[in-house]
Amino acid sequence: MSTVTAYASVLETFNAPLQLREYALPVDLEAGATLVRTEMAGICGTDVHLWKGELPIQLPVVLGHETVGHIERLGQGVTHDWTGQELSVGDRVTWNSTVSCGHCFYCAEKWQPTRCPERRAYGIGYRSDQAPHFLGGYARYHYLHPRTTLFRLPEDLPTESVIGAGCALITALHGVERSCGDPVLPDAGRVVGVPVLPELWRNVVVVQGAGPVGISALAVARAAGARKIIVIGGPKPRLELAQRFGADGVIDIGEIAHPKDRIAGVRELSGGHGADVVLECAGVPGAVPEAVQLCRDGAKLLILGHYCDAGEVSLNPHWITKKQLQIYGSWSSEPRHLRTAIDFLRAYRAEFPFESMVTHRFTLEQANEALQTTARWESAKSVIVP
Repeated sequence: MSTVTAYASVLETFNAPLQLREYALPVDLEAGATLVRTEMAGICGTDVHLWKGELPIQLPVVLGHETVGHIERLGQGVTHDWTGQELSVGDRVTWNSTVSCGHCFYCAEKWQPTRCPERRAYGIGYRSDQAPHFLGGYARYHYLHPRTTLFRLPEDLPTESVIGAGCALITALHGVERSCGDPVLPDAGRVVGVPVLPELWRNVVVVQGAGPVGISALAVARAAGARKIIVIGGPKPRLELAQRFGADGVIDIGEIAHPKDRIAGVRELSGGHGADVVLECAGVPGAVPEAVQLCRDGAKLLILGHYCDAGEVSLNPHWITKKQLQIYGSWSSEPRHLRTAIDFLRAYRAEFPFESMVTHRFTLEQANEALQTTARWESAKSVIVP
């Protein structure tokens, strides 16, 4: 039998161009595995951080952890997706980018699989110079290990919506769930599982950052009943997108450069007290102490944007105590958040046009240009279409 090969765009050296490499496709799938032909892969801000070497990972790696594809082959035992829908060759699917062990202290006892010490992520945690090679979205095919949580996508949900939301929406759903209310789970009698959360209903919410995570947090807050939402960020095209997604007010960091002026602006827009809830989605260390001052007394602060280590910042804990703040962190997401996200995208397609976020398309051979476009904030969402 002749060897069948396919191409992938590979990060081999930090801060250097990705290289187009040809690898052999697996001949036999292990039980529980799936081979998918990539339809579209999103360029996440985390990919830019990885490209720049801001998170210690082993190289070489095929980047890309936001992917939609069509089933090419099913391994033994793969018959249904995570929700119980039957799977067949040709089905359009997406999946959680991480796989946890399911039996460790955090998986089995604390029900926090995002903290599993054996958890690994596609596009981040697998070397591409080792078979099965295709373990990231920047490739013509994607190999999915056993225990990967697959979701068959409904016909009425465009691929652009799924990739436009990317990992940002599921990250926002997890973060808002942790900080603002009961678990965000699909309800039996509703199309979408976003309940009215007690800490968002009729409250003032400030979102720091107008990138994909910030836009997603804005959408979740709006759907959960926030009274007023103020987005702080830039550049202008992203703030215009925030307004399309329902922001009641925006503060342009390019025009209002000093934190004191932004804090004053939020106080004015919120009736003089500050925000009831601040969702930090900027990933910039300096945004955290600013967020503390954006909060009213007794408010909640969710620190969501710091997936990569962007450095340290000075923070006076006196203000946390004096204001009686509740501060939360949230890391990545769980399979149930992807299920909720799919329902969310279908139910709120008109209100929150995530498909419109896909503004720049690139071929696999143009992966470097795609990363650079994202790094320069020139796109709402860049994607690779192999």
